[in-house]
Amino acid sequence: MRPITARAALLALWLGPLTAPALAAAPCGGDFATWLDAFKQEAAAQGISQRTIQSALGGVTYDPTIIARDHAQGVFRQSFEQFSGRMVPPRLKRGARLLQQYGAVFSRIEQQFGVPGAVIVAIWGLETDFGANSGRFPTIRSLATLAYDCRRPDKFRGELLAALRIVDRGDMSPSEMRGAWAGEIGQTQFLPSSYLKYAVDYDGNGRRDLIHSVPDVLASTANYLKGYGWQRGQPWGEGTANFQVLLQWNSSQVYTKTVAYFAQRLASGQ
Repeated sequence: MRPITARAALLALWLGPLTAPALAAAPCGGDFATWLDAFKQEAAAQGISQRTIQSALGGVTYDPTIIARDHAQGVFRQSFEQFSGRMVPPRLKRGARLLQQYGAVFSRIEQQFGVPGAVIVAIWGLETDFGANSGRFPTIRSLATLAYDCRRPDKFRGELLAALRIVDRGDMSPSEMRGAWAGEIGQTQFLPSSYLKYAVDYDGNGRRDLIHSVPDVLASTANYLKGYGWQRGQPWGEGTANFQVLLQWNSSQVYTKTVAYFAQRLASGQ
């Protein structure tokens, strides 16, 4: 059994058990197939190729378990001491090893983007246990289901279009695009819109691959933080400008304090 990741821990506390009534919950109206046909037309009007539309959306079905997860989200109630105490110590040794193993890559990344390796490793470890638990939900199906639902259709319609653009530009196929239930992809869990904006090809193979390529994962995460205003050479603890940048990664104060704490432990060699 793999160790539980921070994302999984947050979801477990947010979601609780999925009850039968939750699983039975339906969207606010209309037929999924009809909605999907209209979305295909919208995607084509947005410049998505017919080849991508057919390969990604052909045969896609509605998944009520995704809606149950989305509607069941609650408030995260763990304290920083509880959360960090459970999540950081089991990952310190491996985090330190990875910081050393990819030392040359982190040096290059910090020179280019200004973000220290310790911060990236902390995010990497907390998000997916360094890539061990990136999620296995089919991204296209999850996003189509969430875009069809009435709760946040505009947000997820945009994410679904972004996912199609990722396929269209050749970064991955629809079958390769698997991740968290809400559509996050890769070893540090990018939503497709962020993937489009911040993912970089750092191993030079011509593809931005946040699922398999560690250099791409690490550099893209740094590029995201830089894009939100990361200040080179400055601290990242609570109350700093860089802590505010980390809050753009995840708005939870407890989670962000844990990232900052984990990164400080790694940077100080503790």
